[in-house]
Amino acid sequence: MKSAELFIQCLENEEVDYIFGIPGEENLDIMDALLSSRIQFITTRHEQGAAFMADVYGRLTGKAGVCMATLGPGATNLITGVTDANMDHAPIVAIAGQGATTRLHKESHQILDLVNLFEPISKYATQIRAVEIVPEVVRKAFKLAQAEKPGCSFIDYPENIAAAVVENAAPLRVQHAKAPVPPKDKILQAAEVINQAQHPIIMAGNGVIRERASAALQAFAEHAKIPLACTFMAKGVIPASHELSLGSVGLAASDYVSCGFDRADVIICVGYDLVEYHPNLWHKDNNRKIIHIDLSAAEVDAHYILEAGVIGDIASTMRHLTQHVFPRSENWASGLRQTIVDEWQEYADNDAFPMKPQRIMLDLRKVLSAQDIVISDVGAHKMWMARMYQAEQPNTCIISNGFASMGIGIPGAMAAHIAFPDRVALTVTGDGGFLMNSQEIETALRYNIPMIILIWSDSQYGLIKWHQDRRFGRNNHISFNNPDFVQYAHSFGAKGYRIEAAHELVPTLKQAIEDNTVVIIDCPVDYSENMKLTEKLGELVCPI
Repeated sequence: MKSAELFIQCLENEEVDYIFGIPGEENLDIMDALLSSRIQFITTRHEQGAAFMADVYGRLTGKAGVCMATLGPGATNLITGVTDANMDHAPIVAIAGQGATTRLHKESHQILDLVNLFEPISKYATQIRAVEIVPEVVRKAFKLAQAEKPGCSFIDYPENIAAAVVENAAPLRVQHAKAPVPPKDKILQAAEVINQAQHPIIMAGNGVIRERASAALQAFAEHAKIPLACTFMAKGVIPASHELSLGSVGLAASDYVSCGFDRADVIICVGYDLVEYHPNLWHKDNNRKIIHIDLSAAEVDAHYILEAGVIGDIASTMRHLTQHVFPRSENWASGLRQTIVDEWQEYADNDAFPMKPQRIMLDLRKVLSAQDIVISDVGAHKMWMARMYQAEQPNTCIISNGFASMGIGIPGAMAAHIAFPDRVALTVTGDGGFLMNSQEIETALRYNIPMIILIWSDSQYGLIKWHQDRRFGRNNHISFNNPDFVQYAHSFGAKGYRIEAAHELVPTLKQAIEDNTVVIIDCPVDYSENMKLTEKLGELVCPI
């Protein structure tokens, strides 16, 4: 059989269900081998869209999402999505065709050194140089991509190697290492620090979700009555409606939840990656005790010096800690929790138009079920989603935060539906980010992938305007013109609606769910609330 056929057998052996990408001349043999495979190839309209789909699919399922491109410009178009996945620790395997090995040593059409190009943005990057090593390369790529901390593996596959004949080769047996149980002395050390604390607080990161440890963490928090805040990427690790939830952390500015960190004497960081919320923002004075609980050792940082580190399976760690940490009589941050809840509800009946960001958040929560998935694109709306969207379950609010790339929303929502077809998939995007990958609307319609695209429209790069106004008191070069989004939707064969008054959003969202197709909702937003929020947080007086 051909090497490409063996390669596809190896992908099947890794339980790959989908490949997102675009065919090219240098991956013709792979595409032909797919004809007899159960793997579904999702033909996208741009390689960046394919990489973002693999990124979000990997983050939601824990299985490596797979994307594929041809050589040269096809491969370079994968880079943004691949980097996003790698920095956000989403498992992904990116595959690129390559010219024949007989021309890699010289200047040649579309030839780039792809391994060196992808190496800085991958956990593992390699080229298949001989047919015999296909099983080893594929097994290693998936093993490393999915191992904690997850990320990208990149495979460069020259066309002559893909077309070559291979004999007596087969996929390697898939093996998964079991996470180690943390040492008992470390458990006892951490428990002693927590038991001596007056005002402990938990900061949960995305590692809790990756390791499926949310239930164990919540049980620990309830036992010890310790308030919990989550990073943007860990929203839903404890329900926002839970009495111990303090919402999410991640803004550079001080927020109400920051008051909890200022008051805390012990900060318990669980499954936390520094890229989610840098410690110099929440531990400026280096005067509190930090406990690090994760599968990986703590990153070295001057503001992240540990009192205790517990390395091992997160769920197991939380269960063992529960046995050794004293239960407390009350939640010391209950007053702070109430202040945060009151702020969430402040705009519930605000009928101003264009709509206030706070009202949009509440309307989304009214319509969507606890299991439905919202993908936030990147822009000013991301700050509102991260701060105020009340996620009730893990992986139901996906936010790109490590690389924070615009354009993830539409392909991300498509991947969410593919991974969980029984849930509503909705992306909140700005009118800037929307047009960066809106070509994938055609892909969604072609594959019957329903999703809702809620555009916060203001004809500006709102986040940049926000920063310019804060820093200089003026702004420039941030305005643009938009197409008629309703007609734009119709031109694809999708549904399109325009919000003309605040009370229209809830019924329009309900109608969009019933439509069960690609739906674009143009919702004008009042971003004057951005500077109001800046002023409010600048004058914040802690309630505790």
